[in-house]
Amino acid sequence: MNYDDFADLYDHQYELYRDDLHFYAGVAERAAGPVLEVGAGTGRVTTYLARRGVDVTGLEPSERMIARAQERAAGGQELKLVQGDMQTFQLEQKFSLIIAPFNALMHLYTPNEQLGALQNLHVHLEPGSQFAFDLYLPRFGRPNTVRHEGETLHAPDGGRTDIFLVQRHDKLRQHITTEYHVDTTHPDGRLTRRHYTLTQRYYTRYEVEWLLRFAGFESPRVTGSFQGGPLEKGSEVMVFQTRAL
Repeated sequence: MNYDDFADLYDHQYELYRDDLHFYAGVAERAAGPVLEVGAGTGRVTTYLARRGVDVTGLEPSERMIARAQERAAGGQELKLVQGDMQTFQLEQKFSLIIAPFNALMHLYTPNEQLGALQNLHVHLEPGSQFAFDLYLPRFGRPNTVRHEGETLHAPDGGRTDIFLVQRHDKLRQHITTEYHVDTTHPDGRLTRRHYTLTQRYYTRYEVEWLLRFAGFESPRVTGSFQGGPLEKGSEVMVFQTRAL
């Protein structure tokens, strides 16, 4: 998934998302050592951790996302950001904690990609160090239907942007593809449209547990919220915490 073209919309959509910040700050501060964030995106979590004094490095494949992250941190906060892919990156440093917030592992589409990335992350962890990440549970809206889910952005010049989406579900490959149609009404009445496509590969709980064990991690603690509640039928997220053996 190339996020270069998608970076500005992504930043607008998720700039105010805060649900996971206290959880990742907590595990990072308890780690008491260097932290690697995988899939740092536009720096939402990276910046938050750095401002709390965490020694954090953000790994992100998209050059444009990294540029947005540096813009976010402008004004005194210096971020350590590395361009690279979680399957192939190589750093000399090892970490006390690796985190993969906000569905970062959902950009691994095949078992080989998933196992390769997890093994590479394992290589970059000190023995006994923690790996924490979250994934959303596979529940989707009505497929093949244009939907507007309340996402409207208002520009200072009076322009308005509405985000419509269509989702297509490939159950055999466990892929969900979201096509975004971003319509902007300009102050002079003109209407322009941008189109983006995002494909994610979703997981079941026990599939993730087996992948972790094959990659050299211990059996994880799994919760259904960032506050530590049990994973239940109504949970919206799966939160995993494990350690490198």
